[in-house]
Amino acid sequence: MEALKFTLKGKDAFFKMPEVNSYYYFTYGTIPKTALLGIFGAIMGYGGYGQHSRKEEKGSYPEYYERLQNLMVAIVPRKGSRGYFPKKVQAFNNSTGYASYEQGGNLIVKQQWLEEPEWEIYVLLTEKEAEKLADFMLGGRAVFLPYLGSNDHPAVIEGVSLIKLSEVEDPEQIHSLFLEKKVLFDEPEDVIPYKYTEYLPVGLEKSSQMYICEKITFTNLPVLSYEGTVYRDGKRNIVFF
Repeated sequence: MEALKFTLKGKDAFFKMPEVNSYYYFTYGTIPKTALLGIFGAIMGYGGYGQHSRKEEKGSYPEYYERLQNLMVAIVPRKGSRGYFPKKVQAFNNSTGYASYEQGGNLIVKQQWLEEPEWEIYVLLTEKEAEKLADFMLGGRAVFLPYLGSNDHPAVIEGVSLIKLSEVEDPEQIHSLFLEKKVLFDEPEDVIPYKYTEYLPVGLEKSSQMYICEKITFTNLPVLSYEGTVYRDGKRNIVFF
């Protein structure tokens, strides 16, 4: 099986969780699939939420998601990160005059940022859109600047290549993020286990545009079985979702 592979990283990142208030914005602990599709859409020049809202098309997806929702991706957090990146709090002054009814019209907003996040990203080349994405990225082209969650966080893309993946039978471990509901874990013997788990957006609900979330996990725990196909890149076992 052929796949597109590249390194995605940045100085910091902010993938906003919808559970926020007016003063504090929280970030997901790693890049969700929906944000990754947004990066691909920017590279290929597809419309996002802004263009979609202006069209006022109810019950339809933004262009980038309509075109890219069937892409299968694998996400491998940087080695040594254990799937989790440090977070810091950044404060902003919003002084547009519309931000607050307090005197001076200034609102202080705080955001969590991921510090120095980095992932290896894989995209299966089983869709025409995936092949088009590969053509853009191998040629170093992008219509819009890709960023990690918001335009305060430019994305750095390196090491773009096409690779061949082989299927793995009875893998002892999975080295990428995966849907936990598809895995049966084994008991660890010679390792100190770690496990990062978070409900992350993997898709959009069509009528409301709200996130569809799944329990996503990254761990060094051995596995007894995985419900699906596991692929191998060198010594790394990865799965797509």
